[in-house]
Amino acid sequence: MNKKSFFVALAVAALSAFPVCAQTIDVKGNAEPFTHYWSVGVGAGRANEGLRAGWLEHLEVVKKHCGFQYVRMHGLFDDDMFVYFKKPNGKIVYNWQYIDEVYDRMLALGVKPFVELSFFPKDIAATNSKQQMWYRNNVSVDRNNFDKWHDLVKEFTQHVVDRYGIDEILTWYFEVWNEPNLNMNPKAGFFDGTKSDYFRMYKESANAIKSVDKRLKVGGPATSNFIADDRHKGEIMDHKKSVFYSQDIINTKQWKGVWIEDFLRFCEKENLPVDFISTHPYPTDYALDPDTGRSKDAIRYVHSLHDDITWLRQQIANSKYPDAEIHLTEWSTSPNSRDRMHDILPPAAYILKANLDCLGMANSLMYWTFTDVFEEKGGGEEIFHGGFGMINYQGVVKPSFHAYRMLHQLGDEKLYYNDPLFVSRFSQTGK
Repeated sequence: MNKKSFFVALAVAALSAFPVCAQTIDVKGNAEPFTHYWSVGVGAGRANEGLRAGWLEHLEVVKKHCGFQYVRMHGLFDDDMFVYFKKPNGKIVYNWQYIDEVYDRMLALGVKPFVELSFFPKDIAATNSKQQMWYRNNVSVDRNNFDKWHDLVKEFTQHVVDRYGIDEILTWYFEVWNEPNLNMNPKAGFFDGTKSDYFRMYKESANAIKSVDKRLKVGGPATSNFIADDRHKGEIMDHKKSVFYSQDIINTKQWKGVWIEDFLRFCEKENLPVDFISTHPYPTDYALDPDTGRSKDAIRYVHSLHDDITWLRQQIANSKYPDAEIHLTEWSTSPNSRDRMHDILPPAAYILKANLDCLGMANSLMYWTFTDVFEEKGGGEEIFHGGFGMINYQGVVKPSFHAYRMLHQLGDEKLYYNDPLFVSRFSQTGK
């Protein structure tokens, strides 16, 4: 058999493995409008990485091919952004040069910041603050410094309004912190404080932002993850209440977003604004450990995202804030930056299906992240190391990139969807 005949035979064999069903789709009939909520935003590691040439090059690529409108990243106020200086005489000096550099270049590429207000400058954090990640961000609350945090947030908000204009900033979002439920006691986490400390910080942040302009959008609690146990019911996470559900029962449990109900009640009691709710609905509660393999047999099923958004929408509908937007500001196949699955093909199919199944249910679903220029655990030890990014450090795109490229090519009207076939139309052209 020659090479041409071999490939023809291979194609015929592949097609014969699937039933062929004739169906007619009326491409000129009524259609259901939809928005590309998958391209509203995308995640990145930390703000300082936005000063890298590779980071900016990768952002330009995903903007062009995937259409992302916002980027969310950690560490805006980290010490490596040199924002906050306390002089010997007690005077506070704010320095916005590094933030301006990142934001200017993002905006020049047509991408806006989805502002995550984090972490503490060392002079606002508690003395000898606990630190997390390779880049040593300060996460310990000093309850005597909430006024300083308020002033920092207010000064920052006023600065970006002065620099970019109020019409521009009214299109931005201000999210308070990242995953404050992941406490440092006793393990590594993003917040060394209590649930009440976070709620107080949200109050100070929201009041600071709204004092600049009441129309600016603020939200939270930016928690991770959806869970089916009681580890987050108290003031700090109780690791003893963390339950590992095996594959045979994991999908029989009711999974709930962390702190969402308490957060909504607190904001109602304090009469605080909540323009959007944010949280991180990863499809597994457990980060895959690549050394032990733990959690490979405890992954939630493919419909978990739909279940989680359904639960979240119900909580918001029953609250004082029924019109709050829903921004799912981190999402991926797993919350581990050394998960080999991030580099290979299956997640691309999952990304497509999960996004299409949840059309119209949220305002954004932000993939974590667009690039492997990402250093929570330091640099990757190999060019493909299971990094979160849809582009590796050298600029090679992964299957997840192509999933978003394909989603971006869809129209804005749904004509037909019966998994796996989705047919859309462009309202302006009819094509």
